[in-house]
Amino acid sequence: MLFKEFNFSAFIQEALDELGFQEPTAVQEKLIPVIRSGVDLVGESQTGSGKTHTFLLPIFEKLNPDISAVQAVITVPSRELAYQILQAAKQIAVHSQSDIRIAHYVGGTDKLRQLEKLKSSQPHIVIGTPGRIYDLLQSGSLVIHKTQTFVVDEADMTLDMGFLDTVDKIAAALPKEVQILVFSATIPQKLQPFLKKYLANPVIEKIASESVIADSIDNWLLSTKGREKNTQILEMTKALSPYLAIIFVNTKERAEDLHAYLTSNGVKAAKLHGGVVPRERRRIMNQVKKLDFDYIVATDLAARGIDIEGVSHVINDAIPQDLSFFIHRVGRTGRNGLPGIAITLYQPDDDSDIRELEKMGIRFVPKILKDGHFQNTYDRDRRLHRKPAYQPLDTEMIGLIKKKKKKIKPGYKKKIQWQANEKRRKERRAAARSQERSKRKAKRQSF
Repeated sequence: MLFKEFNFSAFIQEALDELGFQEPTAVQEKLIPVIRSGVDLVGESQTGSGKTHTFLLPIFEKLNPDISAVQAVITVPSRELAYQILQAAKQIAVHSQSDIRIAHYVGGTDKLRQLEKLKSSQPHIVIGTPGRIYDLLQSGSLVIHKTQTFVVDEADMTLDMGFLDTVDKIAAALPKEVQILVFSATIPQKLQPFLKKYLANPVIEKIASESVIADSIDNWLLSTKGREKNTQILEMTKALSPYLAIIFVNTKERAEDLHAYLTSNGVKAAKLHGGVVPRERRRIMNQVKKLDFDYIVATDLAARGIDIEGVSHVINDAIPQDLSFFIHRVGRTGRNGLPGIAITLYQPDDDSDIRELEKMGIRFVPKILKDGHFQNTYDRDRRLHRKPAYQPLDTEMIGLIKKKKKKIKPGYKKKIQWQANEKRRKERRAAARSQERSKRKAKRQSF
């Protein structure tokens, strides 16, 4: 199927042509017709499946620029994701001959300026984080009672970050006839009450991927046992030649520590985590697009909150506590059929997590970094597959040994020891006789 078959307005098709989009993704092909039909929708699909344009294209198709009112509200759990959707929306809007106003409301931006601007005109499309959108709504400055479409993007992450109550309050202020679209990588049970409260007979679509991660991604495992991790990662940067690599860490503190270490050793690295102020984040993202960095040290916020093109390598500084984030991390590379390499550092305590990931269909290849090169190494489970170097004892011998271990009289211990030794001697003699008989038989047959 081609995008042209959707028969979008000319300016939307121009925007798609500019992006080089010809064929829709599986999510777009299946869900765009559902959204255009006007029904409520719950769409479940993996990260990087094209969800943003799945809802943006129908929104723009339905939007009437002549009506000076908010016609679509899109909530997202992170500032980075809001900015990403904003850029995608602007790219479409610029092709329209009519003026389409798009507002970007997130924490850390100038609220007073936003309030002042809302006095003169309302945006057509609102994109932002739940907290800031609700603040503007509560002040009476943002008016959403004519909204036609309400999108809750990354709903599971919204729930995990504690924003669902605020989204609930926003939804309560919308008109009853509003179309609600919920997109998520997973649909947790705790999300069900919200869905039942606001969605009217929604279409529920789960777009299954052929595998949990793209086939074009190679997953390598590197043991950190007995190694200092910072030093090990620095050695890796010398062995790799990435177009762009993301190093995922589990905490902001670890991001700061590793970023400081790498930059002090001459590595061109940026850092992205929740503690980086919005202005600094925007500057970093602009530099990333200019390829000013080889590496980005990031927390999981970046795994779900931003979309960086051209990531050739992903390095997991540690396995995330929530294993679903492993999929989102690795999904930053290997996009659009391009090859990617995901390298995961692990220690013996991580073995159970690795087994769980393997059950999800992820195949790991054990590697070692030696002499500046990555080389294949032994399977971490080699001990489980090793054949015993001894023959197992029969039941009689086991019984004798167990008796020997009990607290019994010294004389009886000697008797048990003698019995065990005698049995072994008999077995050796029997084996020797059997071998001698076999030799004699073979000799007779030779005549």
